[in-house]
Amino acid sequence: MTPPTTELESEVRSYSRSWPTTFTTATGSTMTDDTGREYLDFFAGAGALNYGHNNPALKQVLIDHLTADKVVHGLDMFTDVRNDFLQTFHDKILEPRGLDHRLVFPGPGGANAVEAALKLARKVTGRESVVNFTNGFHGMTLGALSVTGNSMKRGGAGIPLVHATPMPYDDYFDDEYPDFLYFERLLQDLGSGLNEPAAVIVESVQGEGGMNAARAEWLRKLADLCKEHGILLILDDIQMGCGRTGGFFSFEEAGIVPDIITLSKSISGYGLPMALTLIRPELDIWEPGEHNGTFRGIGPAFATATKAIEEYWSDDTLEKATTAKGMYMESRLNQIAAKHEAHGLTPKGRGLARGLQFADADKAGEACTLAFERGLLVETSGPLSEVMKFLPALTITEDELARGLDIIESAVDSVLSA
Repeated sequence: MTPPTTELESEVRSYSRSWPTTFTTATGSTMTDDTGREYLDFFAGAGALNYGHNNPALKQVLIDHLTADKVVHGLDMFTDVRNDFLQTFHDKILEPRGLDHRLVFPGPGGANAVEAALKLARKVTGRESVVNFTNGFHGMTLGALSVTGNSMKRGGAGIPLVHATPMPYDDYFDDEYPDFLYFERLLQDLGSGLNEPAAVIVESVQGEGGMNAARAEWLRKLADLCKEHGILLILDDIQMGCGRTGGFFSFEEAGIVPDIITLSKSISGYGLPMALTLIRPELDIWEPGEHNGTFRGIGPAFATATKAIEEYWSDDTLEKATTAKGMYMESRLNQIAAKHEAHGLTPKGRGLARGLQFADADKAGEACTLAFERGLLVETSGPLSEVMKFLPALTITEDELARGLDIIESAVDSVLSA
């Protein structure tokens, strides 16, 4: 007898537990299961599908690439699609923002981009220690886990995670202490025991950590502190980049220039594996081949990434739409929180990266389950899974966005009135 697929796969699977159905097709912001039921997607591949499922413009580029027998696997050889992507990224993303970073293709996923960033920072500075922040998340490989806050994820490493020191993220102490009071004191005190850091790694919005959005002022102070002490600033934009908060990079509104930037998830535009580590030119001290990876040159991903940039980042149309939709989401979530003021709901996030924090963590999970039963895909985040996390595609229609928020409101109403 053939065993059910749940017995063939490791117990480590997660999303299929929250959404116990079998999906077959997906277009735009809709996923359909094998019974024909449709679900509105407020998950977007954990941020890997900013332009929706099977975006028609990107899909045609992918089809054309495959049918023309274009290079699919190219390592770091020059290919036409690789060259096109490099030029397009420079012309439409970096240059308009006054950035001069060079591109490293570290491998297919976000953790690869983070590992490359940490490795280079240590090579450049000759130091080992990296400062990270409470509730930060940077990936599941050992280096990335060492700068991740979540205790459950860290516990899976099986060995001590060293050479990283956590510091309080913005508003960690609810405005009871000045920004960076602890960090500055440790840097200045010769008896603090803090190893001189090679780098600081930070997310401008912590997605997995609970949709915590850092203030622009806090990010600017952090950038100044790093510069003052000769510490490299790594900005992890893997989930919040590619327009998720409005601008292409989530740090744009703060007016800072990180030394190293990590991108993945939606950079290919189509959900294909791709990652980038962006580095200031003076940091590019690697020898040829000193850092590499088998799947760092996936041709179809280059092709769809280039098309996504041309389609959505040649002007500010998408940025303005994302900002407007984000403001609408914020308004609706504020209304839901006000309706249930006695339950201590807290709206969080920025742009189209939003969350609703529950005082009772279990209620967040219950609301997500009810939302699924009513046709909406949402997940939880935060150290206790206390936040309903919303990542709709940037291309979601206004009607779909409103319909999804109606489901969220009805699910929250049901859970909190039970």
